Amino acid sequence: MRRPTRHPQRGAALLLAMVIVTLVATLAAGMVWQQWRAIEVESAERARVQSSWLLDGALDWARLILREDAREGGTDALTEPWATGLAEIRLSTFLSTDKDNTDTDIDAFLSGDIADAQARYNLQNLATDDTKMYQAELVIFARLCDLLGLPAGVATQIGEAMQAASDAQDLADEGQKVQAGAPVRVQRVAQLRWLGLDQATLAKLEPYVVILPQRTPVNINTAPPEVLMAAIDGLDRASAQRLVQQRQTLKKGFDQISTAQSLLGGKVKLSGQNVGTQSSYFLVTGQLRYEDSVLREVSLVQRRGLNVRVLWRERVPV
Repeated sequence: MRRPTRHPQRGAALLLAMVIVTLVATLAAGMVWQQWRAIEVESAERARVQSSWLLDGALDWARLILREDAREGGTDALTEPWATGLAEIRLSTFLSTDKDNTDTDIDAFLSGDIADAQARYNLQNLATDDTKMYQAELVIFARLCDLLGLPAGVATQIGEAMQAASDAQDLADEGQKVQAGAPVRVQRVAQLRWLGLDQATLAKLEPYVVILPQRTPVNINTAPPEVLMAAIDGLDRASAQRLVQQRQTLKKGFDQISTAQSLLGGKVKLSGQNVGTQSSYFLVTGQLRYEDSVLREVSLVQRRGLNVRVLWRERVPV
């Protein structure tokens, strides 16, 4: 009988073909993945750059409004246009009014607001070498902490740290050696956790305090009742609420401290060192919803005359 003919060459060829197909498929898949990754990276970078441009626009909008408000002069109050804020609006609404622009499908929404930084108590007031002034400011801050229901000793802890950090900074500026372990100068409210504050304490403090480059009084036209009660010795909650209600009926708030003093009578004395009717520092918040991301940026600006300059900008988690 004849034996069947074997074809080992065919099996080897088939195996080689399968290896080649596998290799080609692997290389093709790798090339596709690399191309997809490059596209995703480029898209993310484009979205980041465009988002930065749009947030820059929100900041420029705020600076323009504050500059126009300065042209009118007078006081700073919550009844003025700068305090209205920008409600969330789709950017394509602006682009559709441009006859030369046909791209009206940009899925981006921009919003923002301006808040008076001097409506809060300025912790920088505690960073002073004047012992008498420090004690006076510590009493104000302790009163605020008590109104917020914070643990006893928080005011002293923050006050001593702010003063020690200021002293260390002065030594460093003079070229002298700073003692090891000296507190680091705090520039943001969120950085107060460096002083050992827990998150719950920080969350209660954050809406009512701010850290500005220099000492500032509280603006009586914009401050909430808690800050007013802390800054004005002897002011009870009913009187603070009366001040808040009365200033809302005025177009530009209290034009001077004496106007508010007449409303309070003679029992409470307003000090120009602690309260005022104008502000130089403002917090600008811009928020952008673009594609699948939400970005929020907070900036501190200082207004001197018609010059509105940015002191710092910070991205905050949403």
